[in-house]
Amino acid sequence: MRKKTKGWTKSKNVNSKRYKNDLANYLNERSIKCVTERIDGIEEVIGRSGVIVKRDDELVIYCGEETVMRTKIDDLYAWELLSLEGVVITAHDLEHGGEERTVIAFYTYWRQVES
Repeated sequence: MRKKTKGWTKSKNVNSKRYKNDLANYLNERSIKCVTERIDGIEEVIGRSGVIVKRDDELVIYCGEETVMRTKIDDLYAWELLSLEGVVITAHDLEHGGEERTVIAFYTYWRQVES
């Protein structure tokens, strides 16, 4: 029996450029309700009501008019939460001096109400 992989990627190597590009395409234009960052063991909300956008070779997280994180796609490590309610992104943030940051972006889910 053949094991079925996730539909958003064909590559299984998480360090490959193809995997990271497929992940960026999957996250592109995904709306998010909040973004958190763990600093010294305390998880802080650093943004609310935003979007994840793929722009050229960068992945950018916007909350309102503020850029929360901007990173090169080839340099990021990302994975979805087991609940599939968000994504954890670890990368060097070009917007904040190139320091390595780990942020968690929680998705906004839209559910159609039946009439």
